Amino acid sequence: MSSGLTHIRETGEAHMVDVSDKAETEREARAEGCVVMAPETLDLILRGDAKKGDVIGTARLAGIMAAKKTSDLIPLCHPLMLSKVLVDITPDPALPGLRVVCTAKLKGQTGVEMEALTGVSVACLTIYDMAKAVDRGMRIENVRLLAKSGGRSGTWQAD
Repeated sequence: MSSGLTHIRETGEAHMVDVSDKAETEREARAEGCVVMAPETLDLILRGDAKKGDVIGTARLAGIMAAKKTSDLIPLCHPLMLSKVLVDITPDPALPGLRVVCTAKLKGQTGVEMEALTGVSVACLTIYDMAKAVDRGMRIENVRLLAKSGGRSGTWQAD
C-alpha cells in the first residue's frame, strides 16, 4: 500500500528520494513569512537603534546562509548547488512588523522549496532574536510557499 509520500517506502521507513533519472531544469521557489511586533519595535529597527545592530541586514544574511545549509537541517533534503538566494525584508506598518520573502533558484534535478522556506524561517527567527530584548511578544506568522516553477510538476502558485 503506497502512502503517496515520496520519502516513505511502502514498508514505512523514510529514505532519500533518488533523483538521478530526473532532467536538470531551471527551478525556482519563493516563500514568505512575517514578524509581527509592537509599532515601537518596528520604529526602533527601522531607525537602526537595536542594541545588537543592523536587524534587517543581519536577518537577510542569516536567511541566505540558512537556505544554503538546508540539507544539513532537514534530514532527507538533497544538498543543492544554489545559483541564487535572495532575501527581501520590508516594513509593513499595517502588521505592524516586517515581511520576509526568500527566493531560491538553481538548475538541477530537484526543487528548491525547502531552501526558500528555510531561508524565510531563519530570517524571521533572526529578527526575533535581535529584537527580543525590547519585545518578547513578537510573533512569527504565515510562513508558506508562494510559488515554485520547474521540474516534472511544473509551476505552482499559492492562492
